Amino acid sequence: MSQNPRNLDLAVVGNCTWSGLIDAEGTLVWACLPRFDSDPVFSGLVDSARPEEGVFAIELEGMVSSEQHYDGNTAIVVTTLRDGDGNAVEIRDFAPRFVNHDRSYRPTMLVRRVRPLQGDPRIRIVLRPRSEYGRAVPRTTRGSNHIRYLAGELTLRLTTDAPISYVADAVPFDLQSPLTLVLGPDETFASALDATAREFEERTRAYWIEWSRSLAIPFEWQRAVIRAAITLKLCAFEETGAVVAALTTSIPEAAGTERNWDYRYCWLRDGYFTIHALNRLGATRLMEGYLEYMTNLVSAFGGNLQPVYGIGREAHLTERFADALSGYREMGPVRVGNQAHEHIQNDVYGSVVLAATQAFFDRRLLHPGGDRLFELLEVVGREAHARWDQPDAGLWELRTMSHVHTFSSVMCWAACDRLAKIATRLGHDEKATWWREEAAKIRVAILERAWCEKRGAFSATFGGETMDASLLLLSHLGFIDAKDPRFAGTVKAIEDDLRHGPYLFRYAQPDDFGQPETAFNICTFWYIDALADMGRRDEARELFENMLAQRNHVGLLSEDLHVESRELWGNFPQTYSMVGLILSAMRLSESWEDAF
Repeated sequence: MSQNPRNLDLAVVGNCTWSGLIDAEGTLVWACLPRFDSDPVFSGLVDSARPEEGVFAIELEGMVSSEQHYDGNTAIVVTTLRDGDGNAVEIRDFAPRFVNHDRSYRPTMLVRRVRPLQGDPRIRIVLRPRSEYGRAVPRTTRGSNHIRYLAGELTLRLTTDAPISYVADAVPFDLQSPLTLVLGPDETFASALDATAREFEERTRAYWIEWSRSLAIPFEWQRAVIRAAITLKLCAFEETGAVVAALTTSIPEAAGTERNWDYRYCWLRDGYFTIHALNRLGATRLMEGYLEYMTNLVSAFGGNLQPVYGIGREAHLTERFADALSGYREMGPVRVGNQAHEHIQNDVYGSVVLAATQAFFDRRLLHPGGDRLFELLEVVGREAHARWDQPDAGLWELRTMSHVHTFSSVMCWAACDRLAKIATRLGHDEKATWWREEAAKIRVAILERAWCEKRGAFSATFGGETMDASLLLLSHLGFIDAKDPRFAGTVKAIEDDLRHGPYLFRYAQPDDFGQPETAFNICTFWYIDALADMGRRDEARELFENMLAQRNHVGLLSEDLHVESRELWGNFPQTYSMVGLILSAMRLSESWEDAF
């Protein structure tokens, strides 16, 4: 087992039912089964004190180097391990995903195909799932070609043509011919294991290639955008349409800060930006699934919306500590659930309306918006209308502080503004007039109350002087023109307070956990977009290229970045960050027509 400390050089494998994280040496270190927010059966990523527990490793004796990449535009991960004597093995990892009998086949299954590449490699297979958030070791039973793991209510079966005793006891052996290991449901294989795995890989590869072919991508930075799009899809729970904020819990925002949160849920604040990115990509099925998830929330909860829900629309996400897990690099605590479900966060009303607006104007959708959806959104809009000048926890979910946050107010304005546009689209002239007039009143009040004459900028809170990176979105949301001197003044103040080298912090003032220590990747992308809108395109492109260079070895980003070490921190992969990459690339890329 590698003695290197855990880091975020991780690749995602999955199929929109489950997803896992494989480190650069080919070890599965994180997977919640059977769905994204379940018990992490593989919890090694956040249990550094027990490096051989909660992992599925294929080790090469005497390994000195490893290489890892995705197989083209797919979610198939290829890892090559080399030792000091010229021996090498290749591991191909994937979760089956293809159409079978006119239905989507996406089982809770990991297929690992291992083959000798050079010489006479000697390997060891370590398969040690855990359950109850690291507390329990599953019971096992063996068959002639399988091992069953009874992990709480979940039973997993490893079917393999490797020697069962070697796998069960982690005994090293010579790899003389290709091996297949399939970890999945407790079901027997009806056909030859190797042939089935080979067929599954071919069909899975064909699925991802075809899906990628359908994407609308910019002329520049195509590989980066395609990888971000595939990653976004791997964070989507297809059963309900939800898109999680990240696949992990409790990767700290910065070392030793206890800023460890569970992000395996669906934040409404992310909804609009995710829908916007999916629209730009032309990923209409994925977009429509997420829209349906959000509109189902409105149907169920009406205007009383909370910031975050479970992937099955669960409302109660009670936060607790998983004390049996030592944490990422032993930096606990490991949290399960998220207190944010209790917060008052008024921007969510605008997020829902902005996201759903797409349904009324996109002719590609199978289920376009109509009067019923408009009626539901009006309930949300009335909440926005009532809350635009009320204190809340804000976009960044401050736990013990409440203010009237400018961004929340602007999002409430946006809800009213978009409802006016939707009403016009549907021919409801009286309602369109009412929403338009109310939006205009709110905008005038925000322009006055959020303006800080001392700073020559809009402030993070009404009557305040501090800056918040969310103010960079005022132009994007249509609240103020990018060429307006007031927006330029706001960007300048943000640069003064929040820019550190080529990166941006969310805010600079101390919060519930002290002074922020890392840049927030989505904020850097917002800054890039704001510069582009203001005509500072060359600066924006330079900053964007730098952000691409901060991705990990397979092109993924987490939530945060240490501005000096350039190390990635925070939950991973962060969909917000991948969305930011996609939208900035679309905005900055040279056009196809101008490229030739």
